[in-house]
Amino acid sequence: MFLGILDRYIIKKYLKSFFFTVLLFTLIAVAIDFADKVDSYISEPVTVREIIFDYTFKFILHINSLLWPLFALISVIFFTSRMAFDSEIISILNAGISYRRLLFPYLVSASIIAGLLMLANHTIVPKGNKTRINFEQTYVWKDQDKGKKENIHMFVGPHTKIFIERFNQRDSVATGVRLEEYEGNHITYILKARRMKWKGLPGNWQLEGYVGRTIDGEKEYLNVGLRKKMDTLIHLTPKDFVQYLNEKEQMSTTELNAAIAKQIKRGLGTPKKFKIEVLRRTSEPFSIIILTLIGVAVSARKVRGGMGLHLAVGIGLGALFIFVSKFSTTFAFNSSFPAIYGVWLPNIIFLAIAIILSIKAQM
Repeated sequence: MFLGILDRYIIKKYLKSFFFTVLLFTLIAVAIDFADKVDSYISEPVTVREIIFDYTFKFILHINSLLWPLFALISVIFFTSRMAFDSEIISILNAGISYRRLLFPYLVSASIIAGLLMLANHTIVPKGNKTRINFEQTYVWKDQDKGKKENIHMFVGPHTKIFIERFNQRDSVATGVRLEEYEGNHITYILKARRMKWKGLPGNWQLEGYVGRTIDGEKEYLNVGLRKKMDTLIHLTPKDFVQYLNEKEQMSTTELNAAIAKQIKRGLGTPKKFKIEVLRRTSEPFSIIILTLIGVAVSARKVRGGMGLHLAVGIGLGALFIFVSKFSTTFAFNSSFPAIYGVWLPNIIFLAIAIILSIKAQM
């Protein structure tokens, strides 16, 4: 559809209002975050360059990727309410332009912003988060890793499974080790060890107090070394036992999909946190379009109370959207509720609200 003067006028207003809102809230967020971390900046050996380039710029990318849908709603309500107060919306509709046609430039603008967020979510922001989170783990939030420490079981090969009673991250030592190899439905080899210590890449581990049992049909062979040590290769590293908080935020979508495939291959099932993160990165850009429709429907009419009432209603709806989104995602993560429904349910609900409000706005 050809962009006319009205289309360009609304698109310009939308984008100017949106990026002004982004700038305003970003300055507030940076100021609050700096005040929260200033004690660490003073006490730790960190340079100004690291604070600005390794953290602050990456923090700006991170916080904006989370709040752009809300910023879009606020900016739409802000400038549309102003247009309604100045009787511009009434003039446009009286000129024979339908409400549906009026939505076109809004949707074009929202699509531009959604496209930028989609690109950032899947590629740019995760790359920046690697630097930002590494900075936080080094200077601010130390010891922020969660490890698989007890009763660990996973596949380390197509037909090899390992069981570990306990793993110590500090010295990379596993205790209570049992390794099993299979052919079809039969176990062909069992290796037990009292202790297993990491010796370095490419998968070198040293076993202490081991017993190996080879099963060949009705024959069995034992290799006993209860007081001996033995070096062996196992497709496993200490990193496989460590899960950093916010680990998913540091991974690109390609890396997330690879991590999902790896865990499924090791018999750990589909990690929901990775699956939810992939789905979130796609669903949030679409929420910009939905919230834009809601913003126009709420603020296109001139009402008593003016812009203040419009902003109050809009911010209330935005807060409700964030609450429903977080609740739905958390519920999906902690239950058997499918991840795709948990992530997309808020968009579905608010799309229905947007359609109802848009129908009423045309009456």
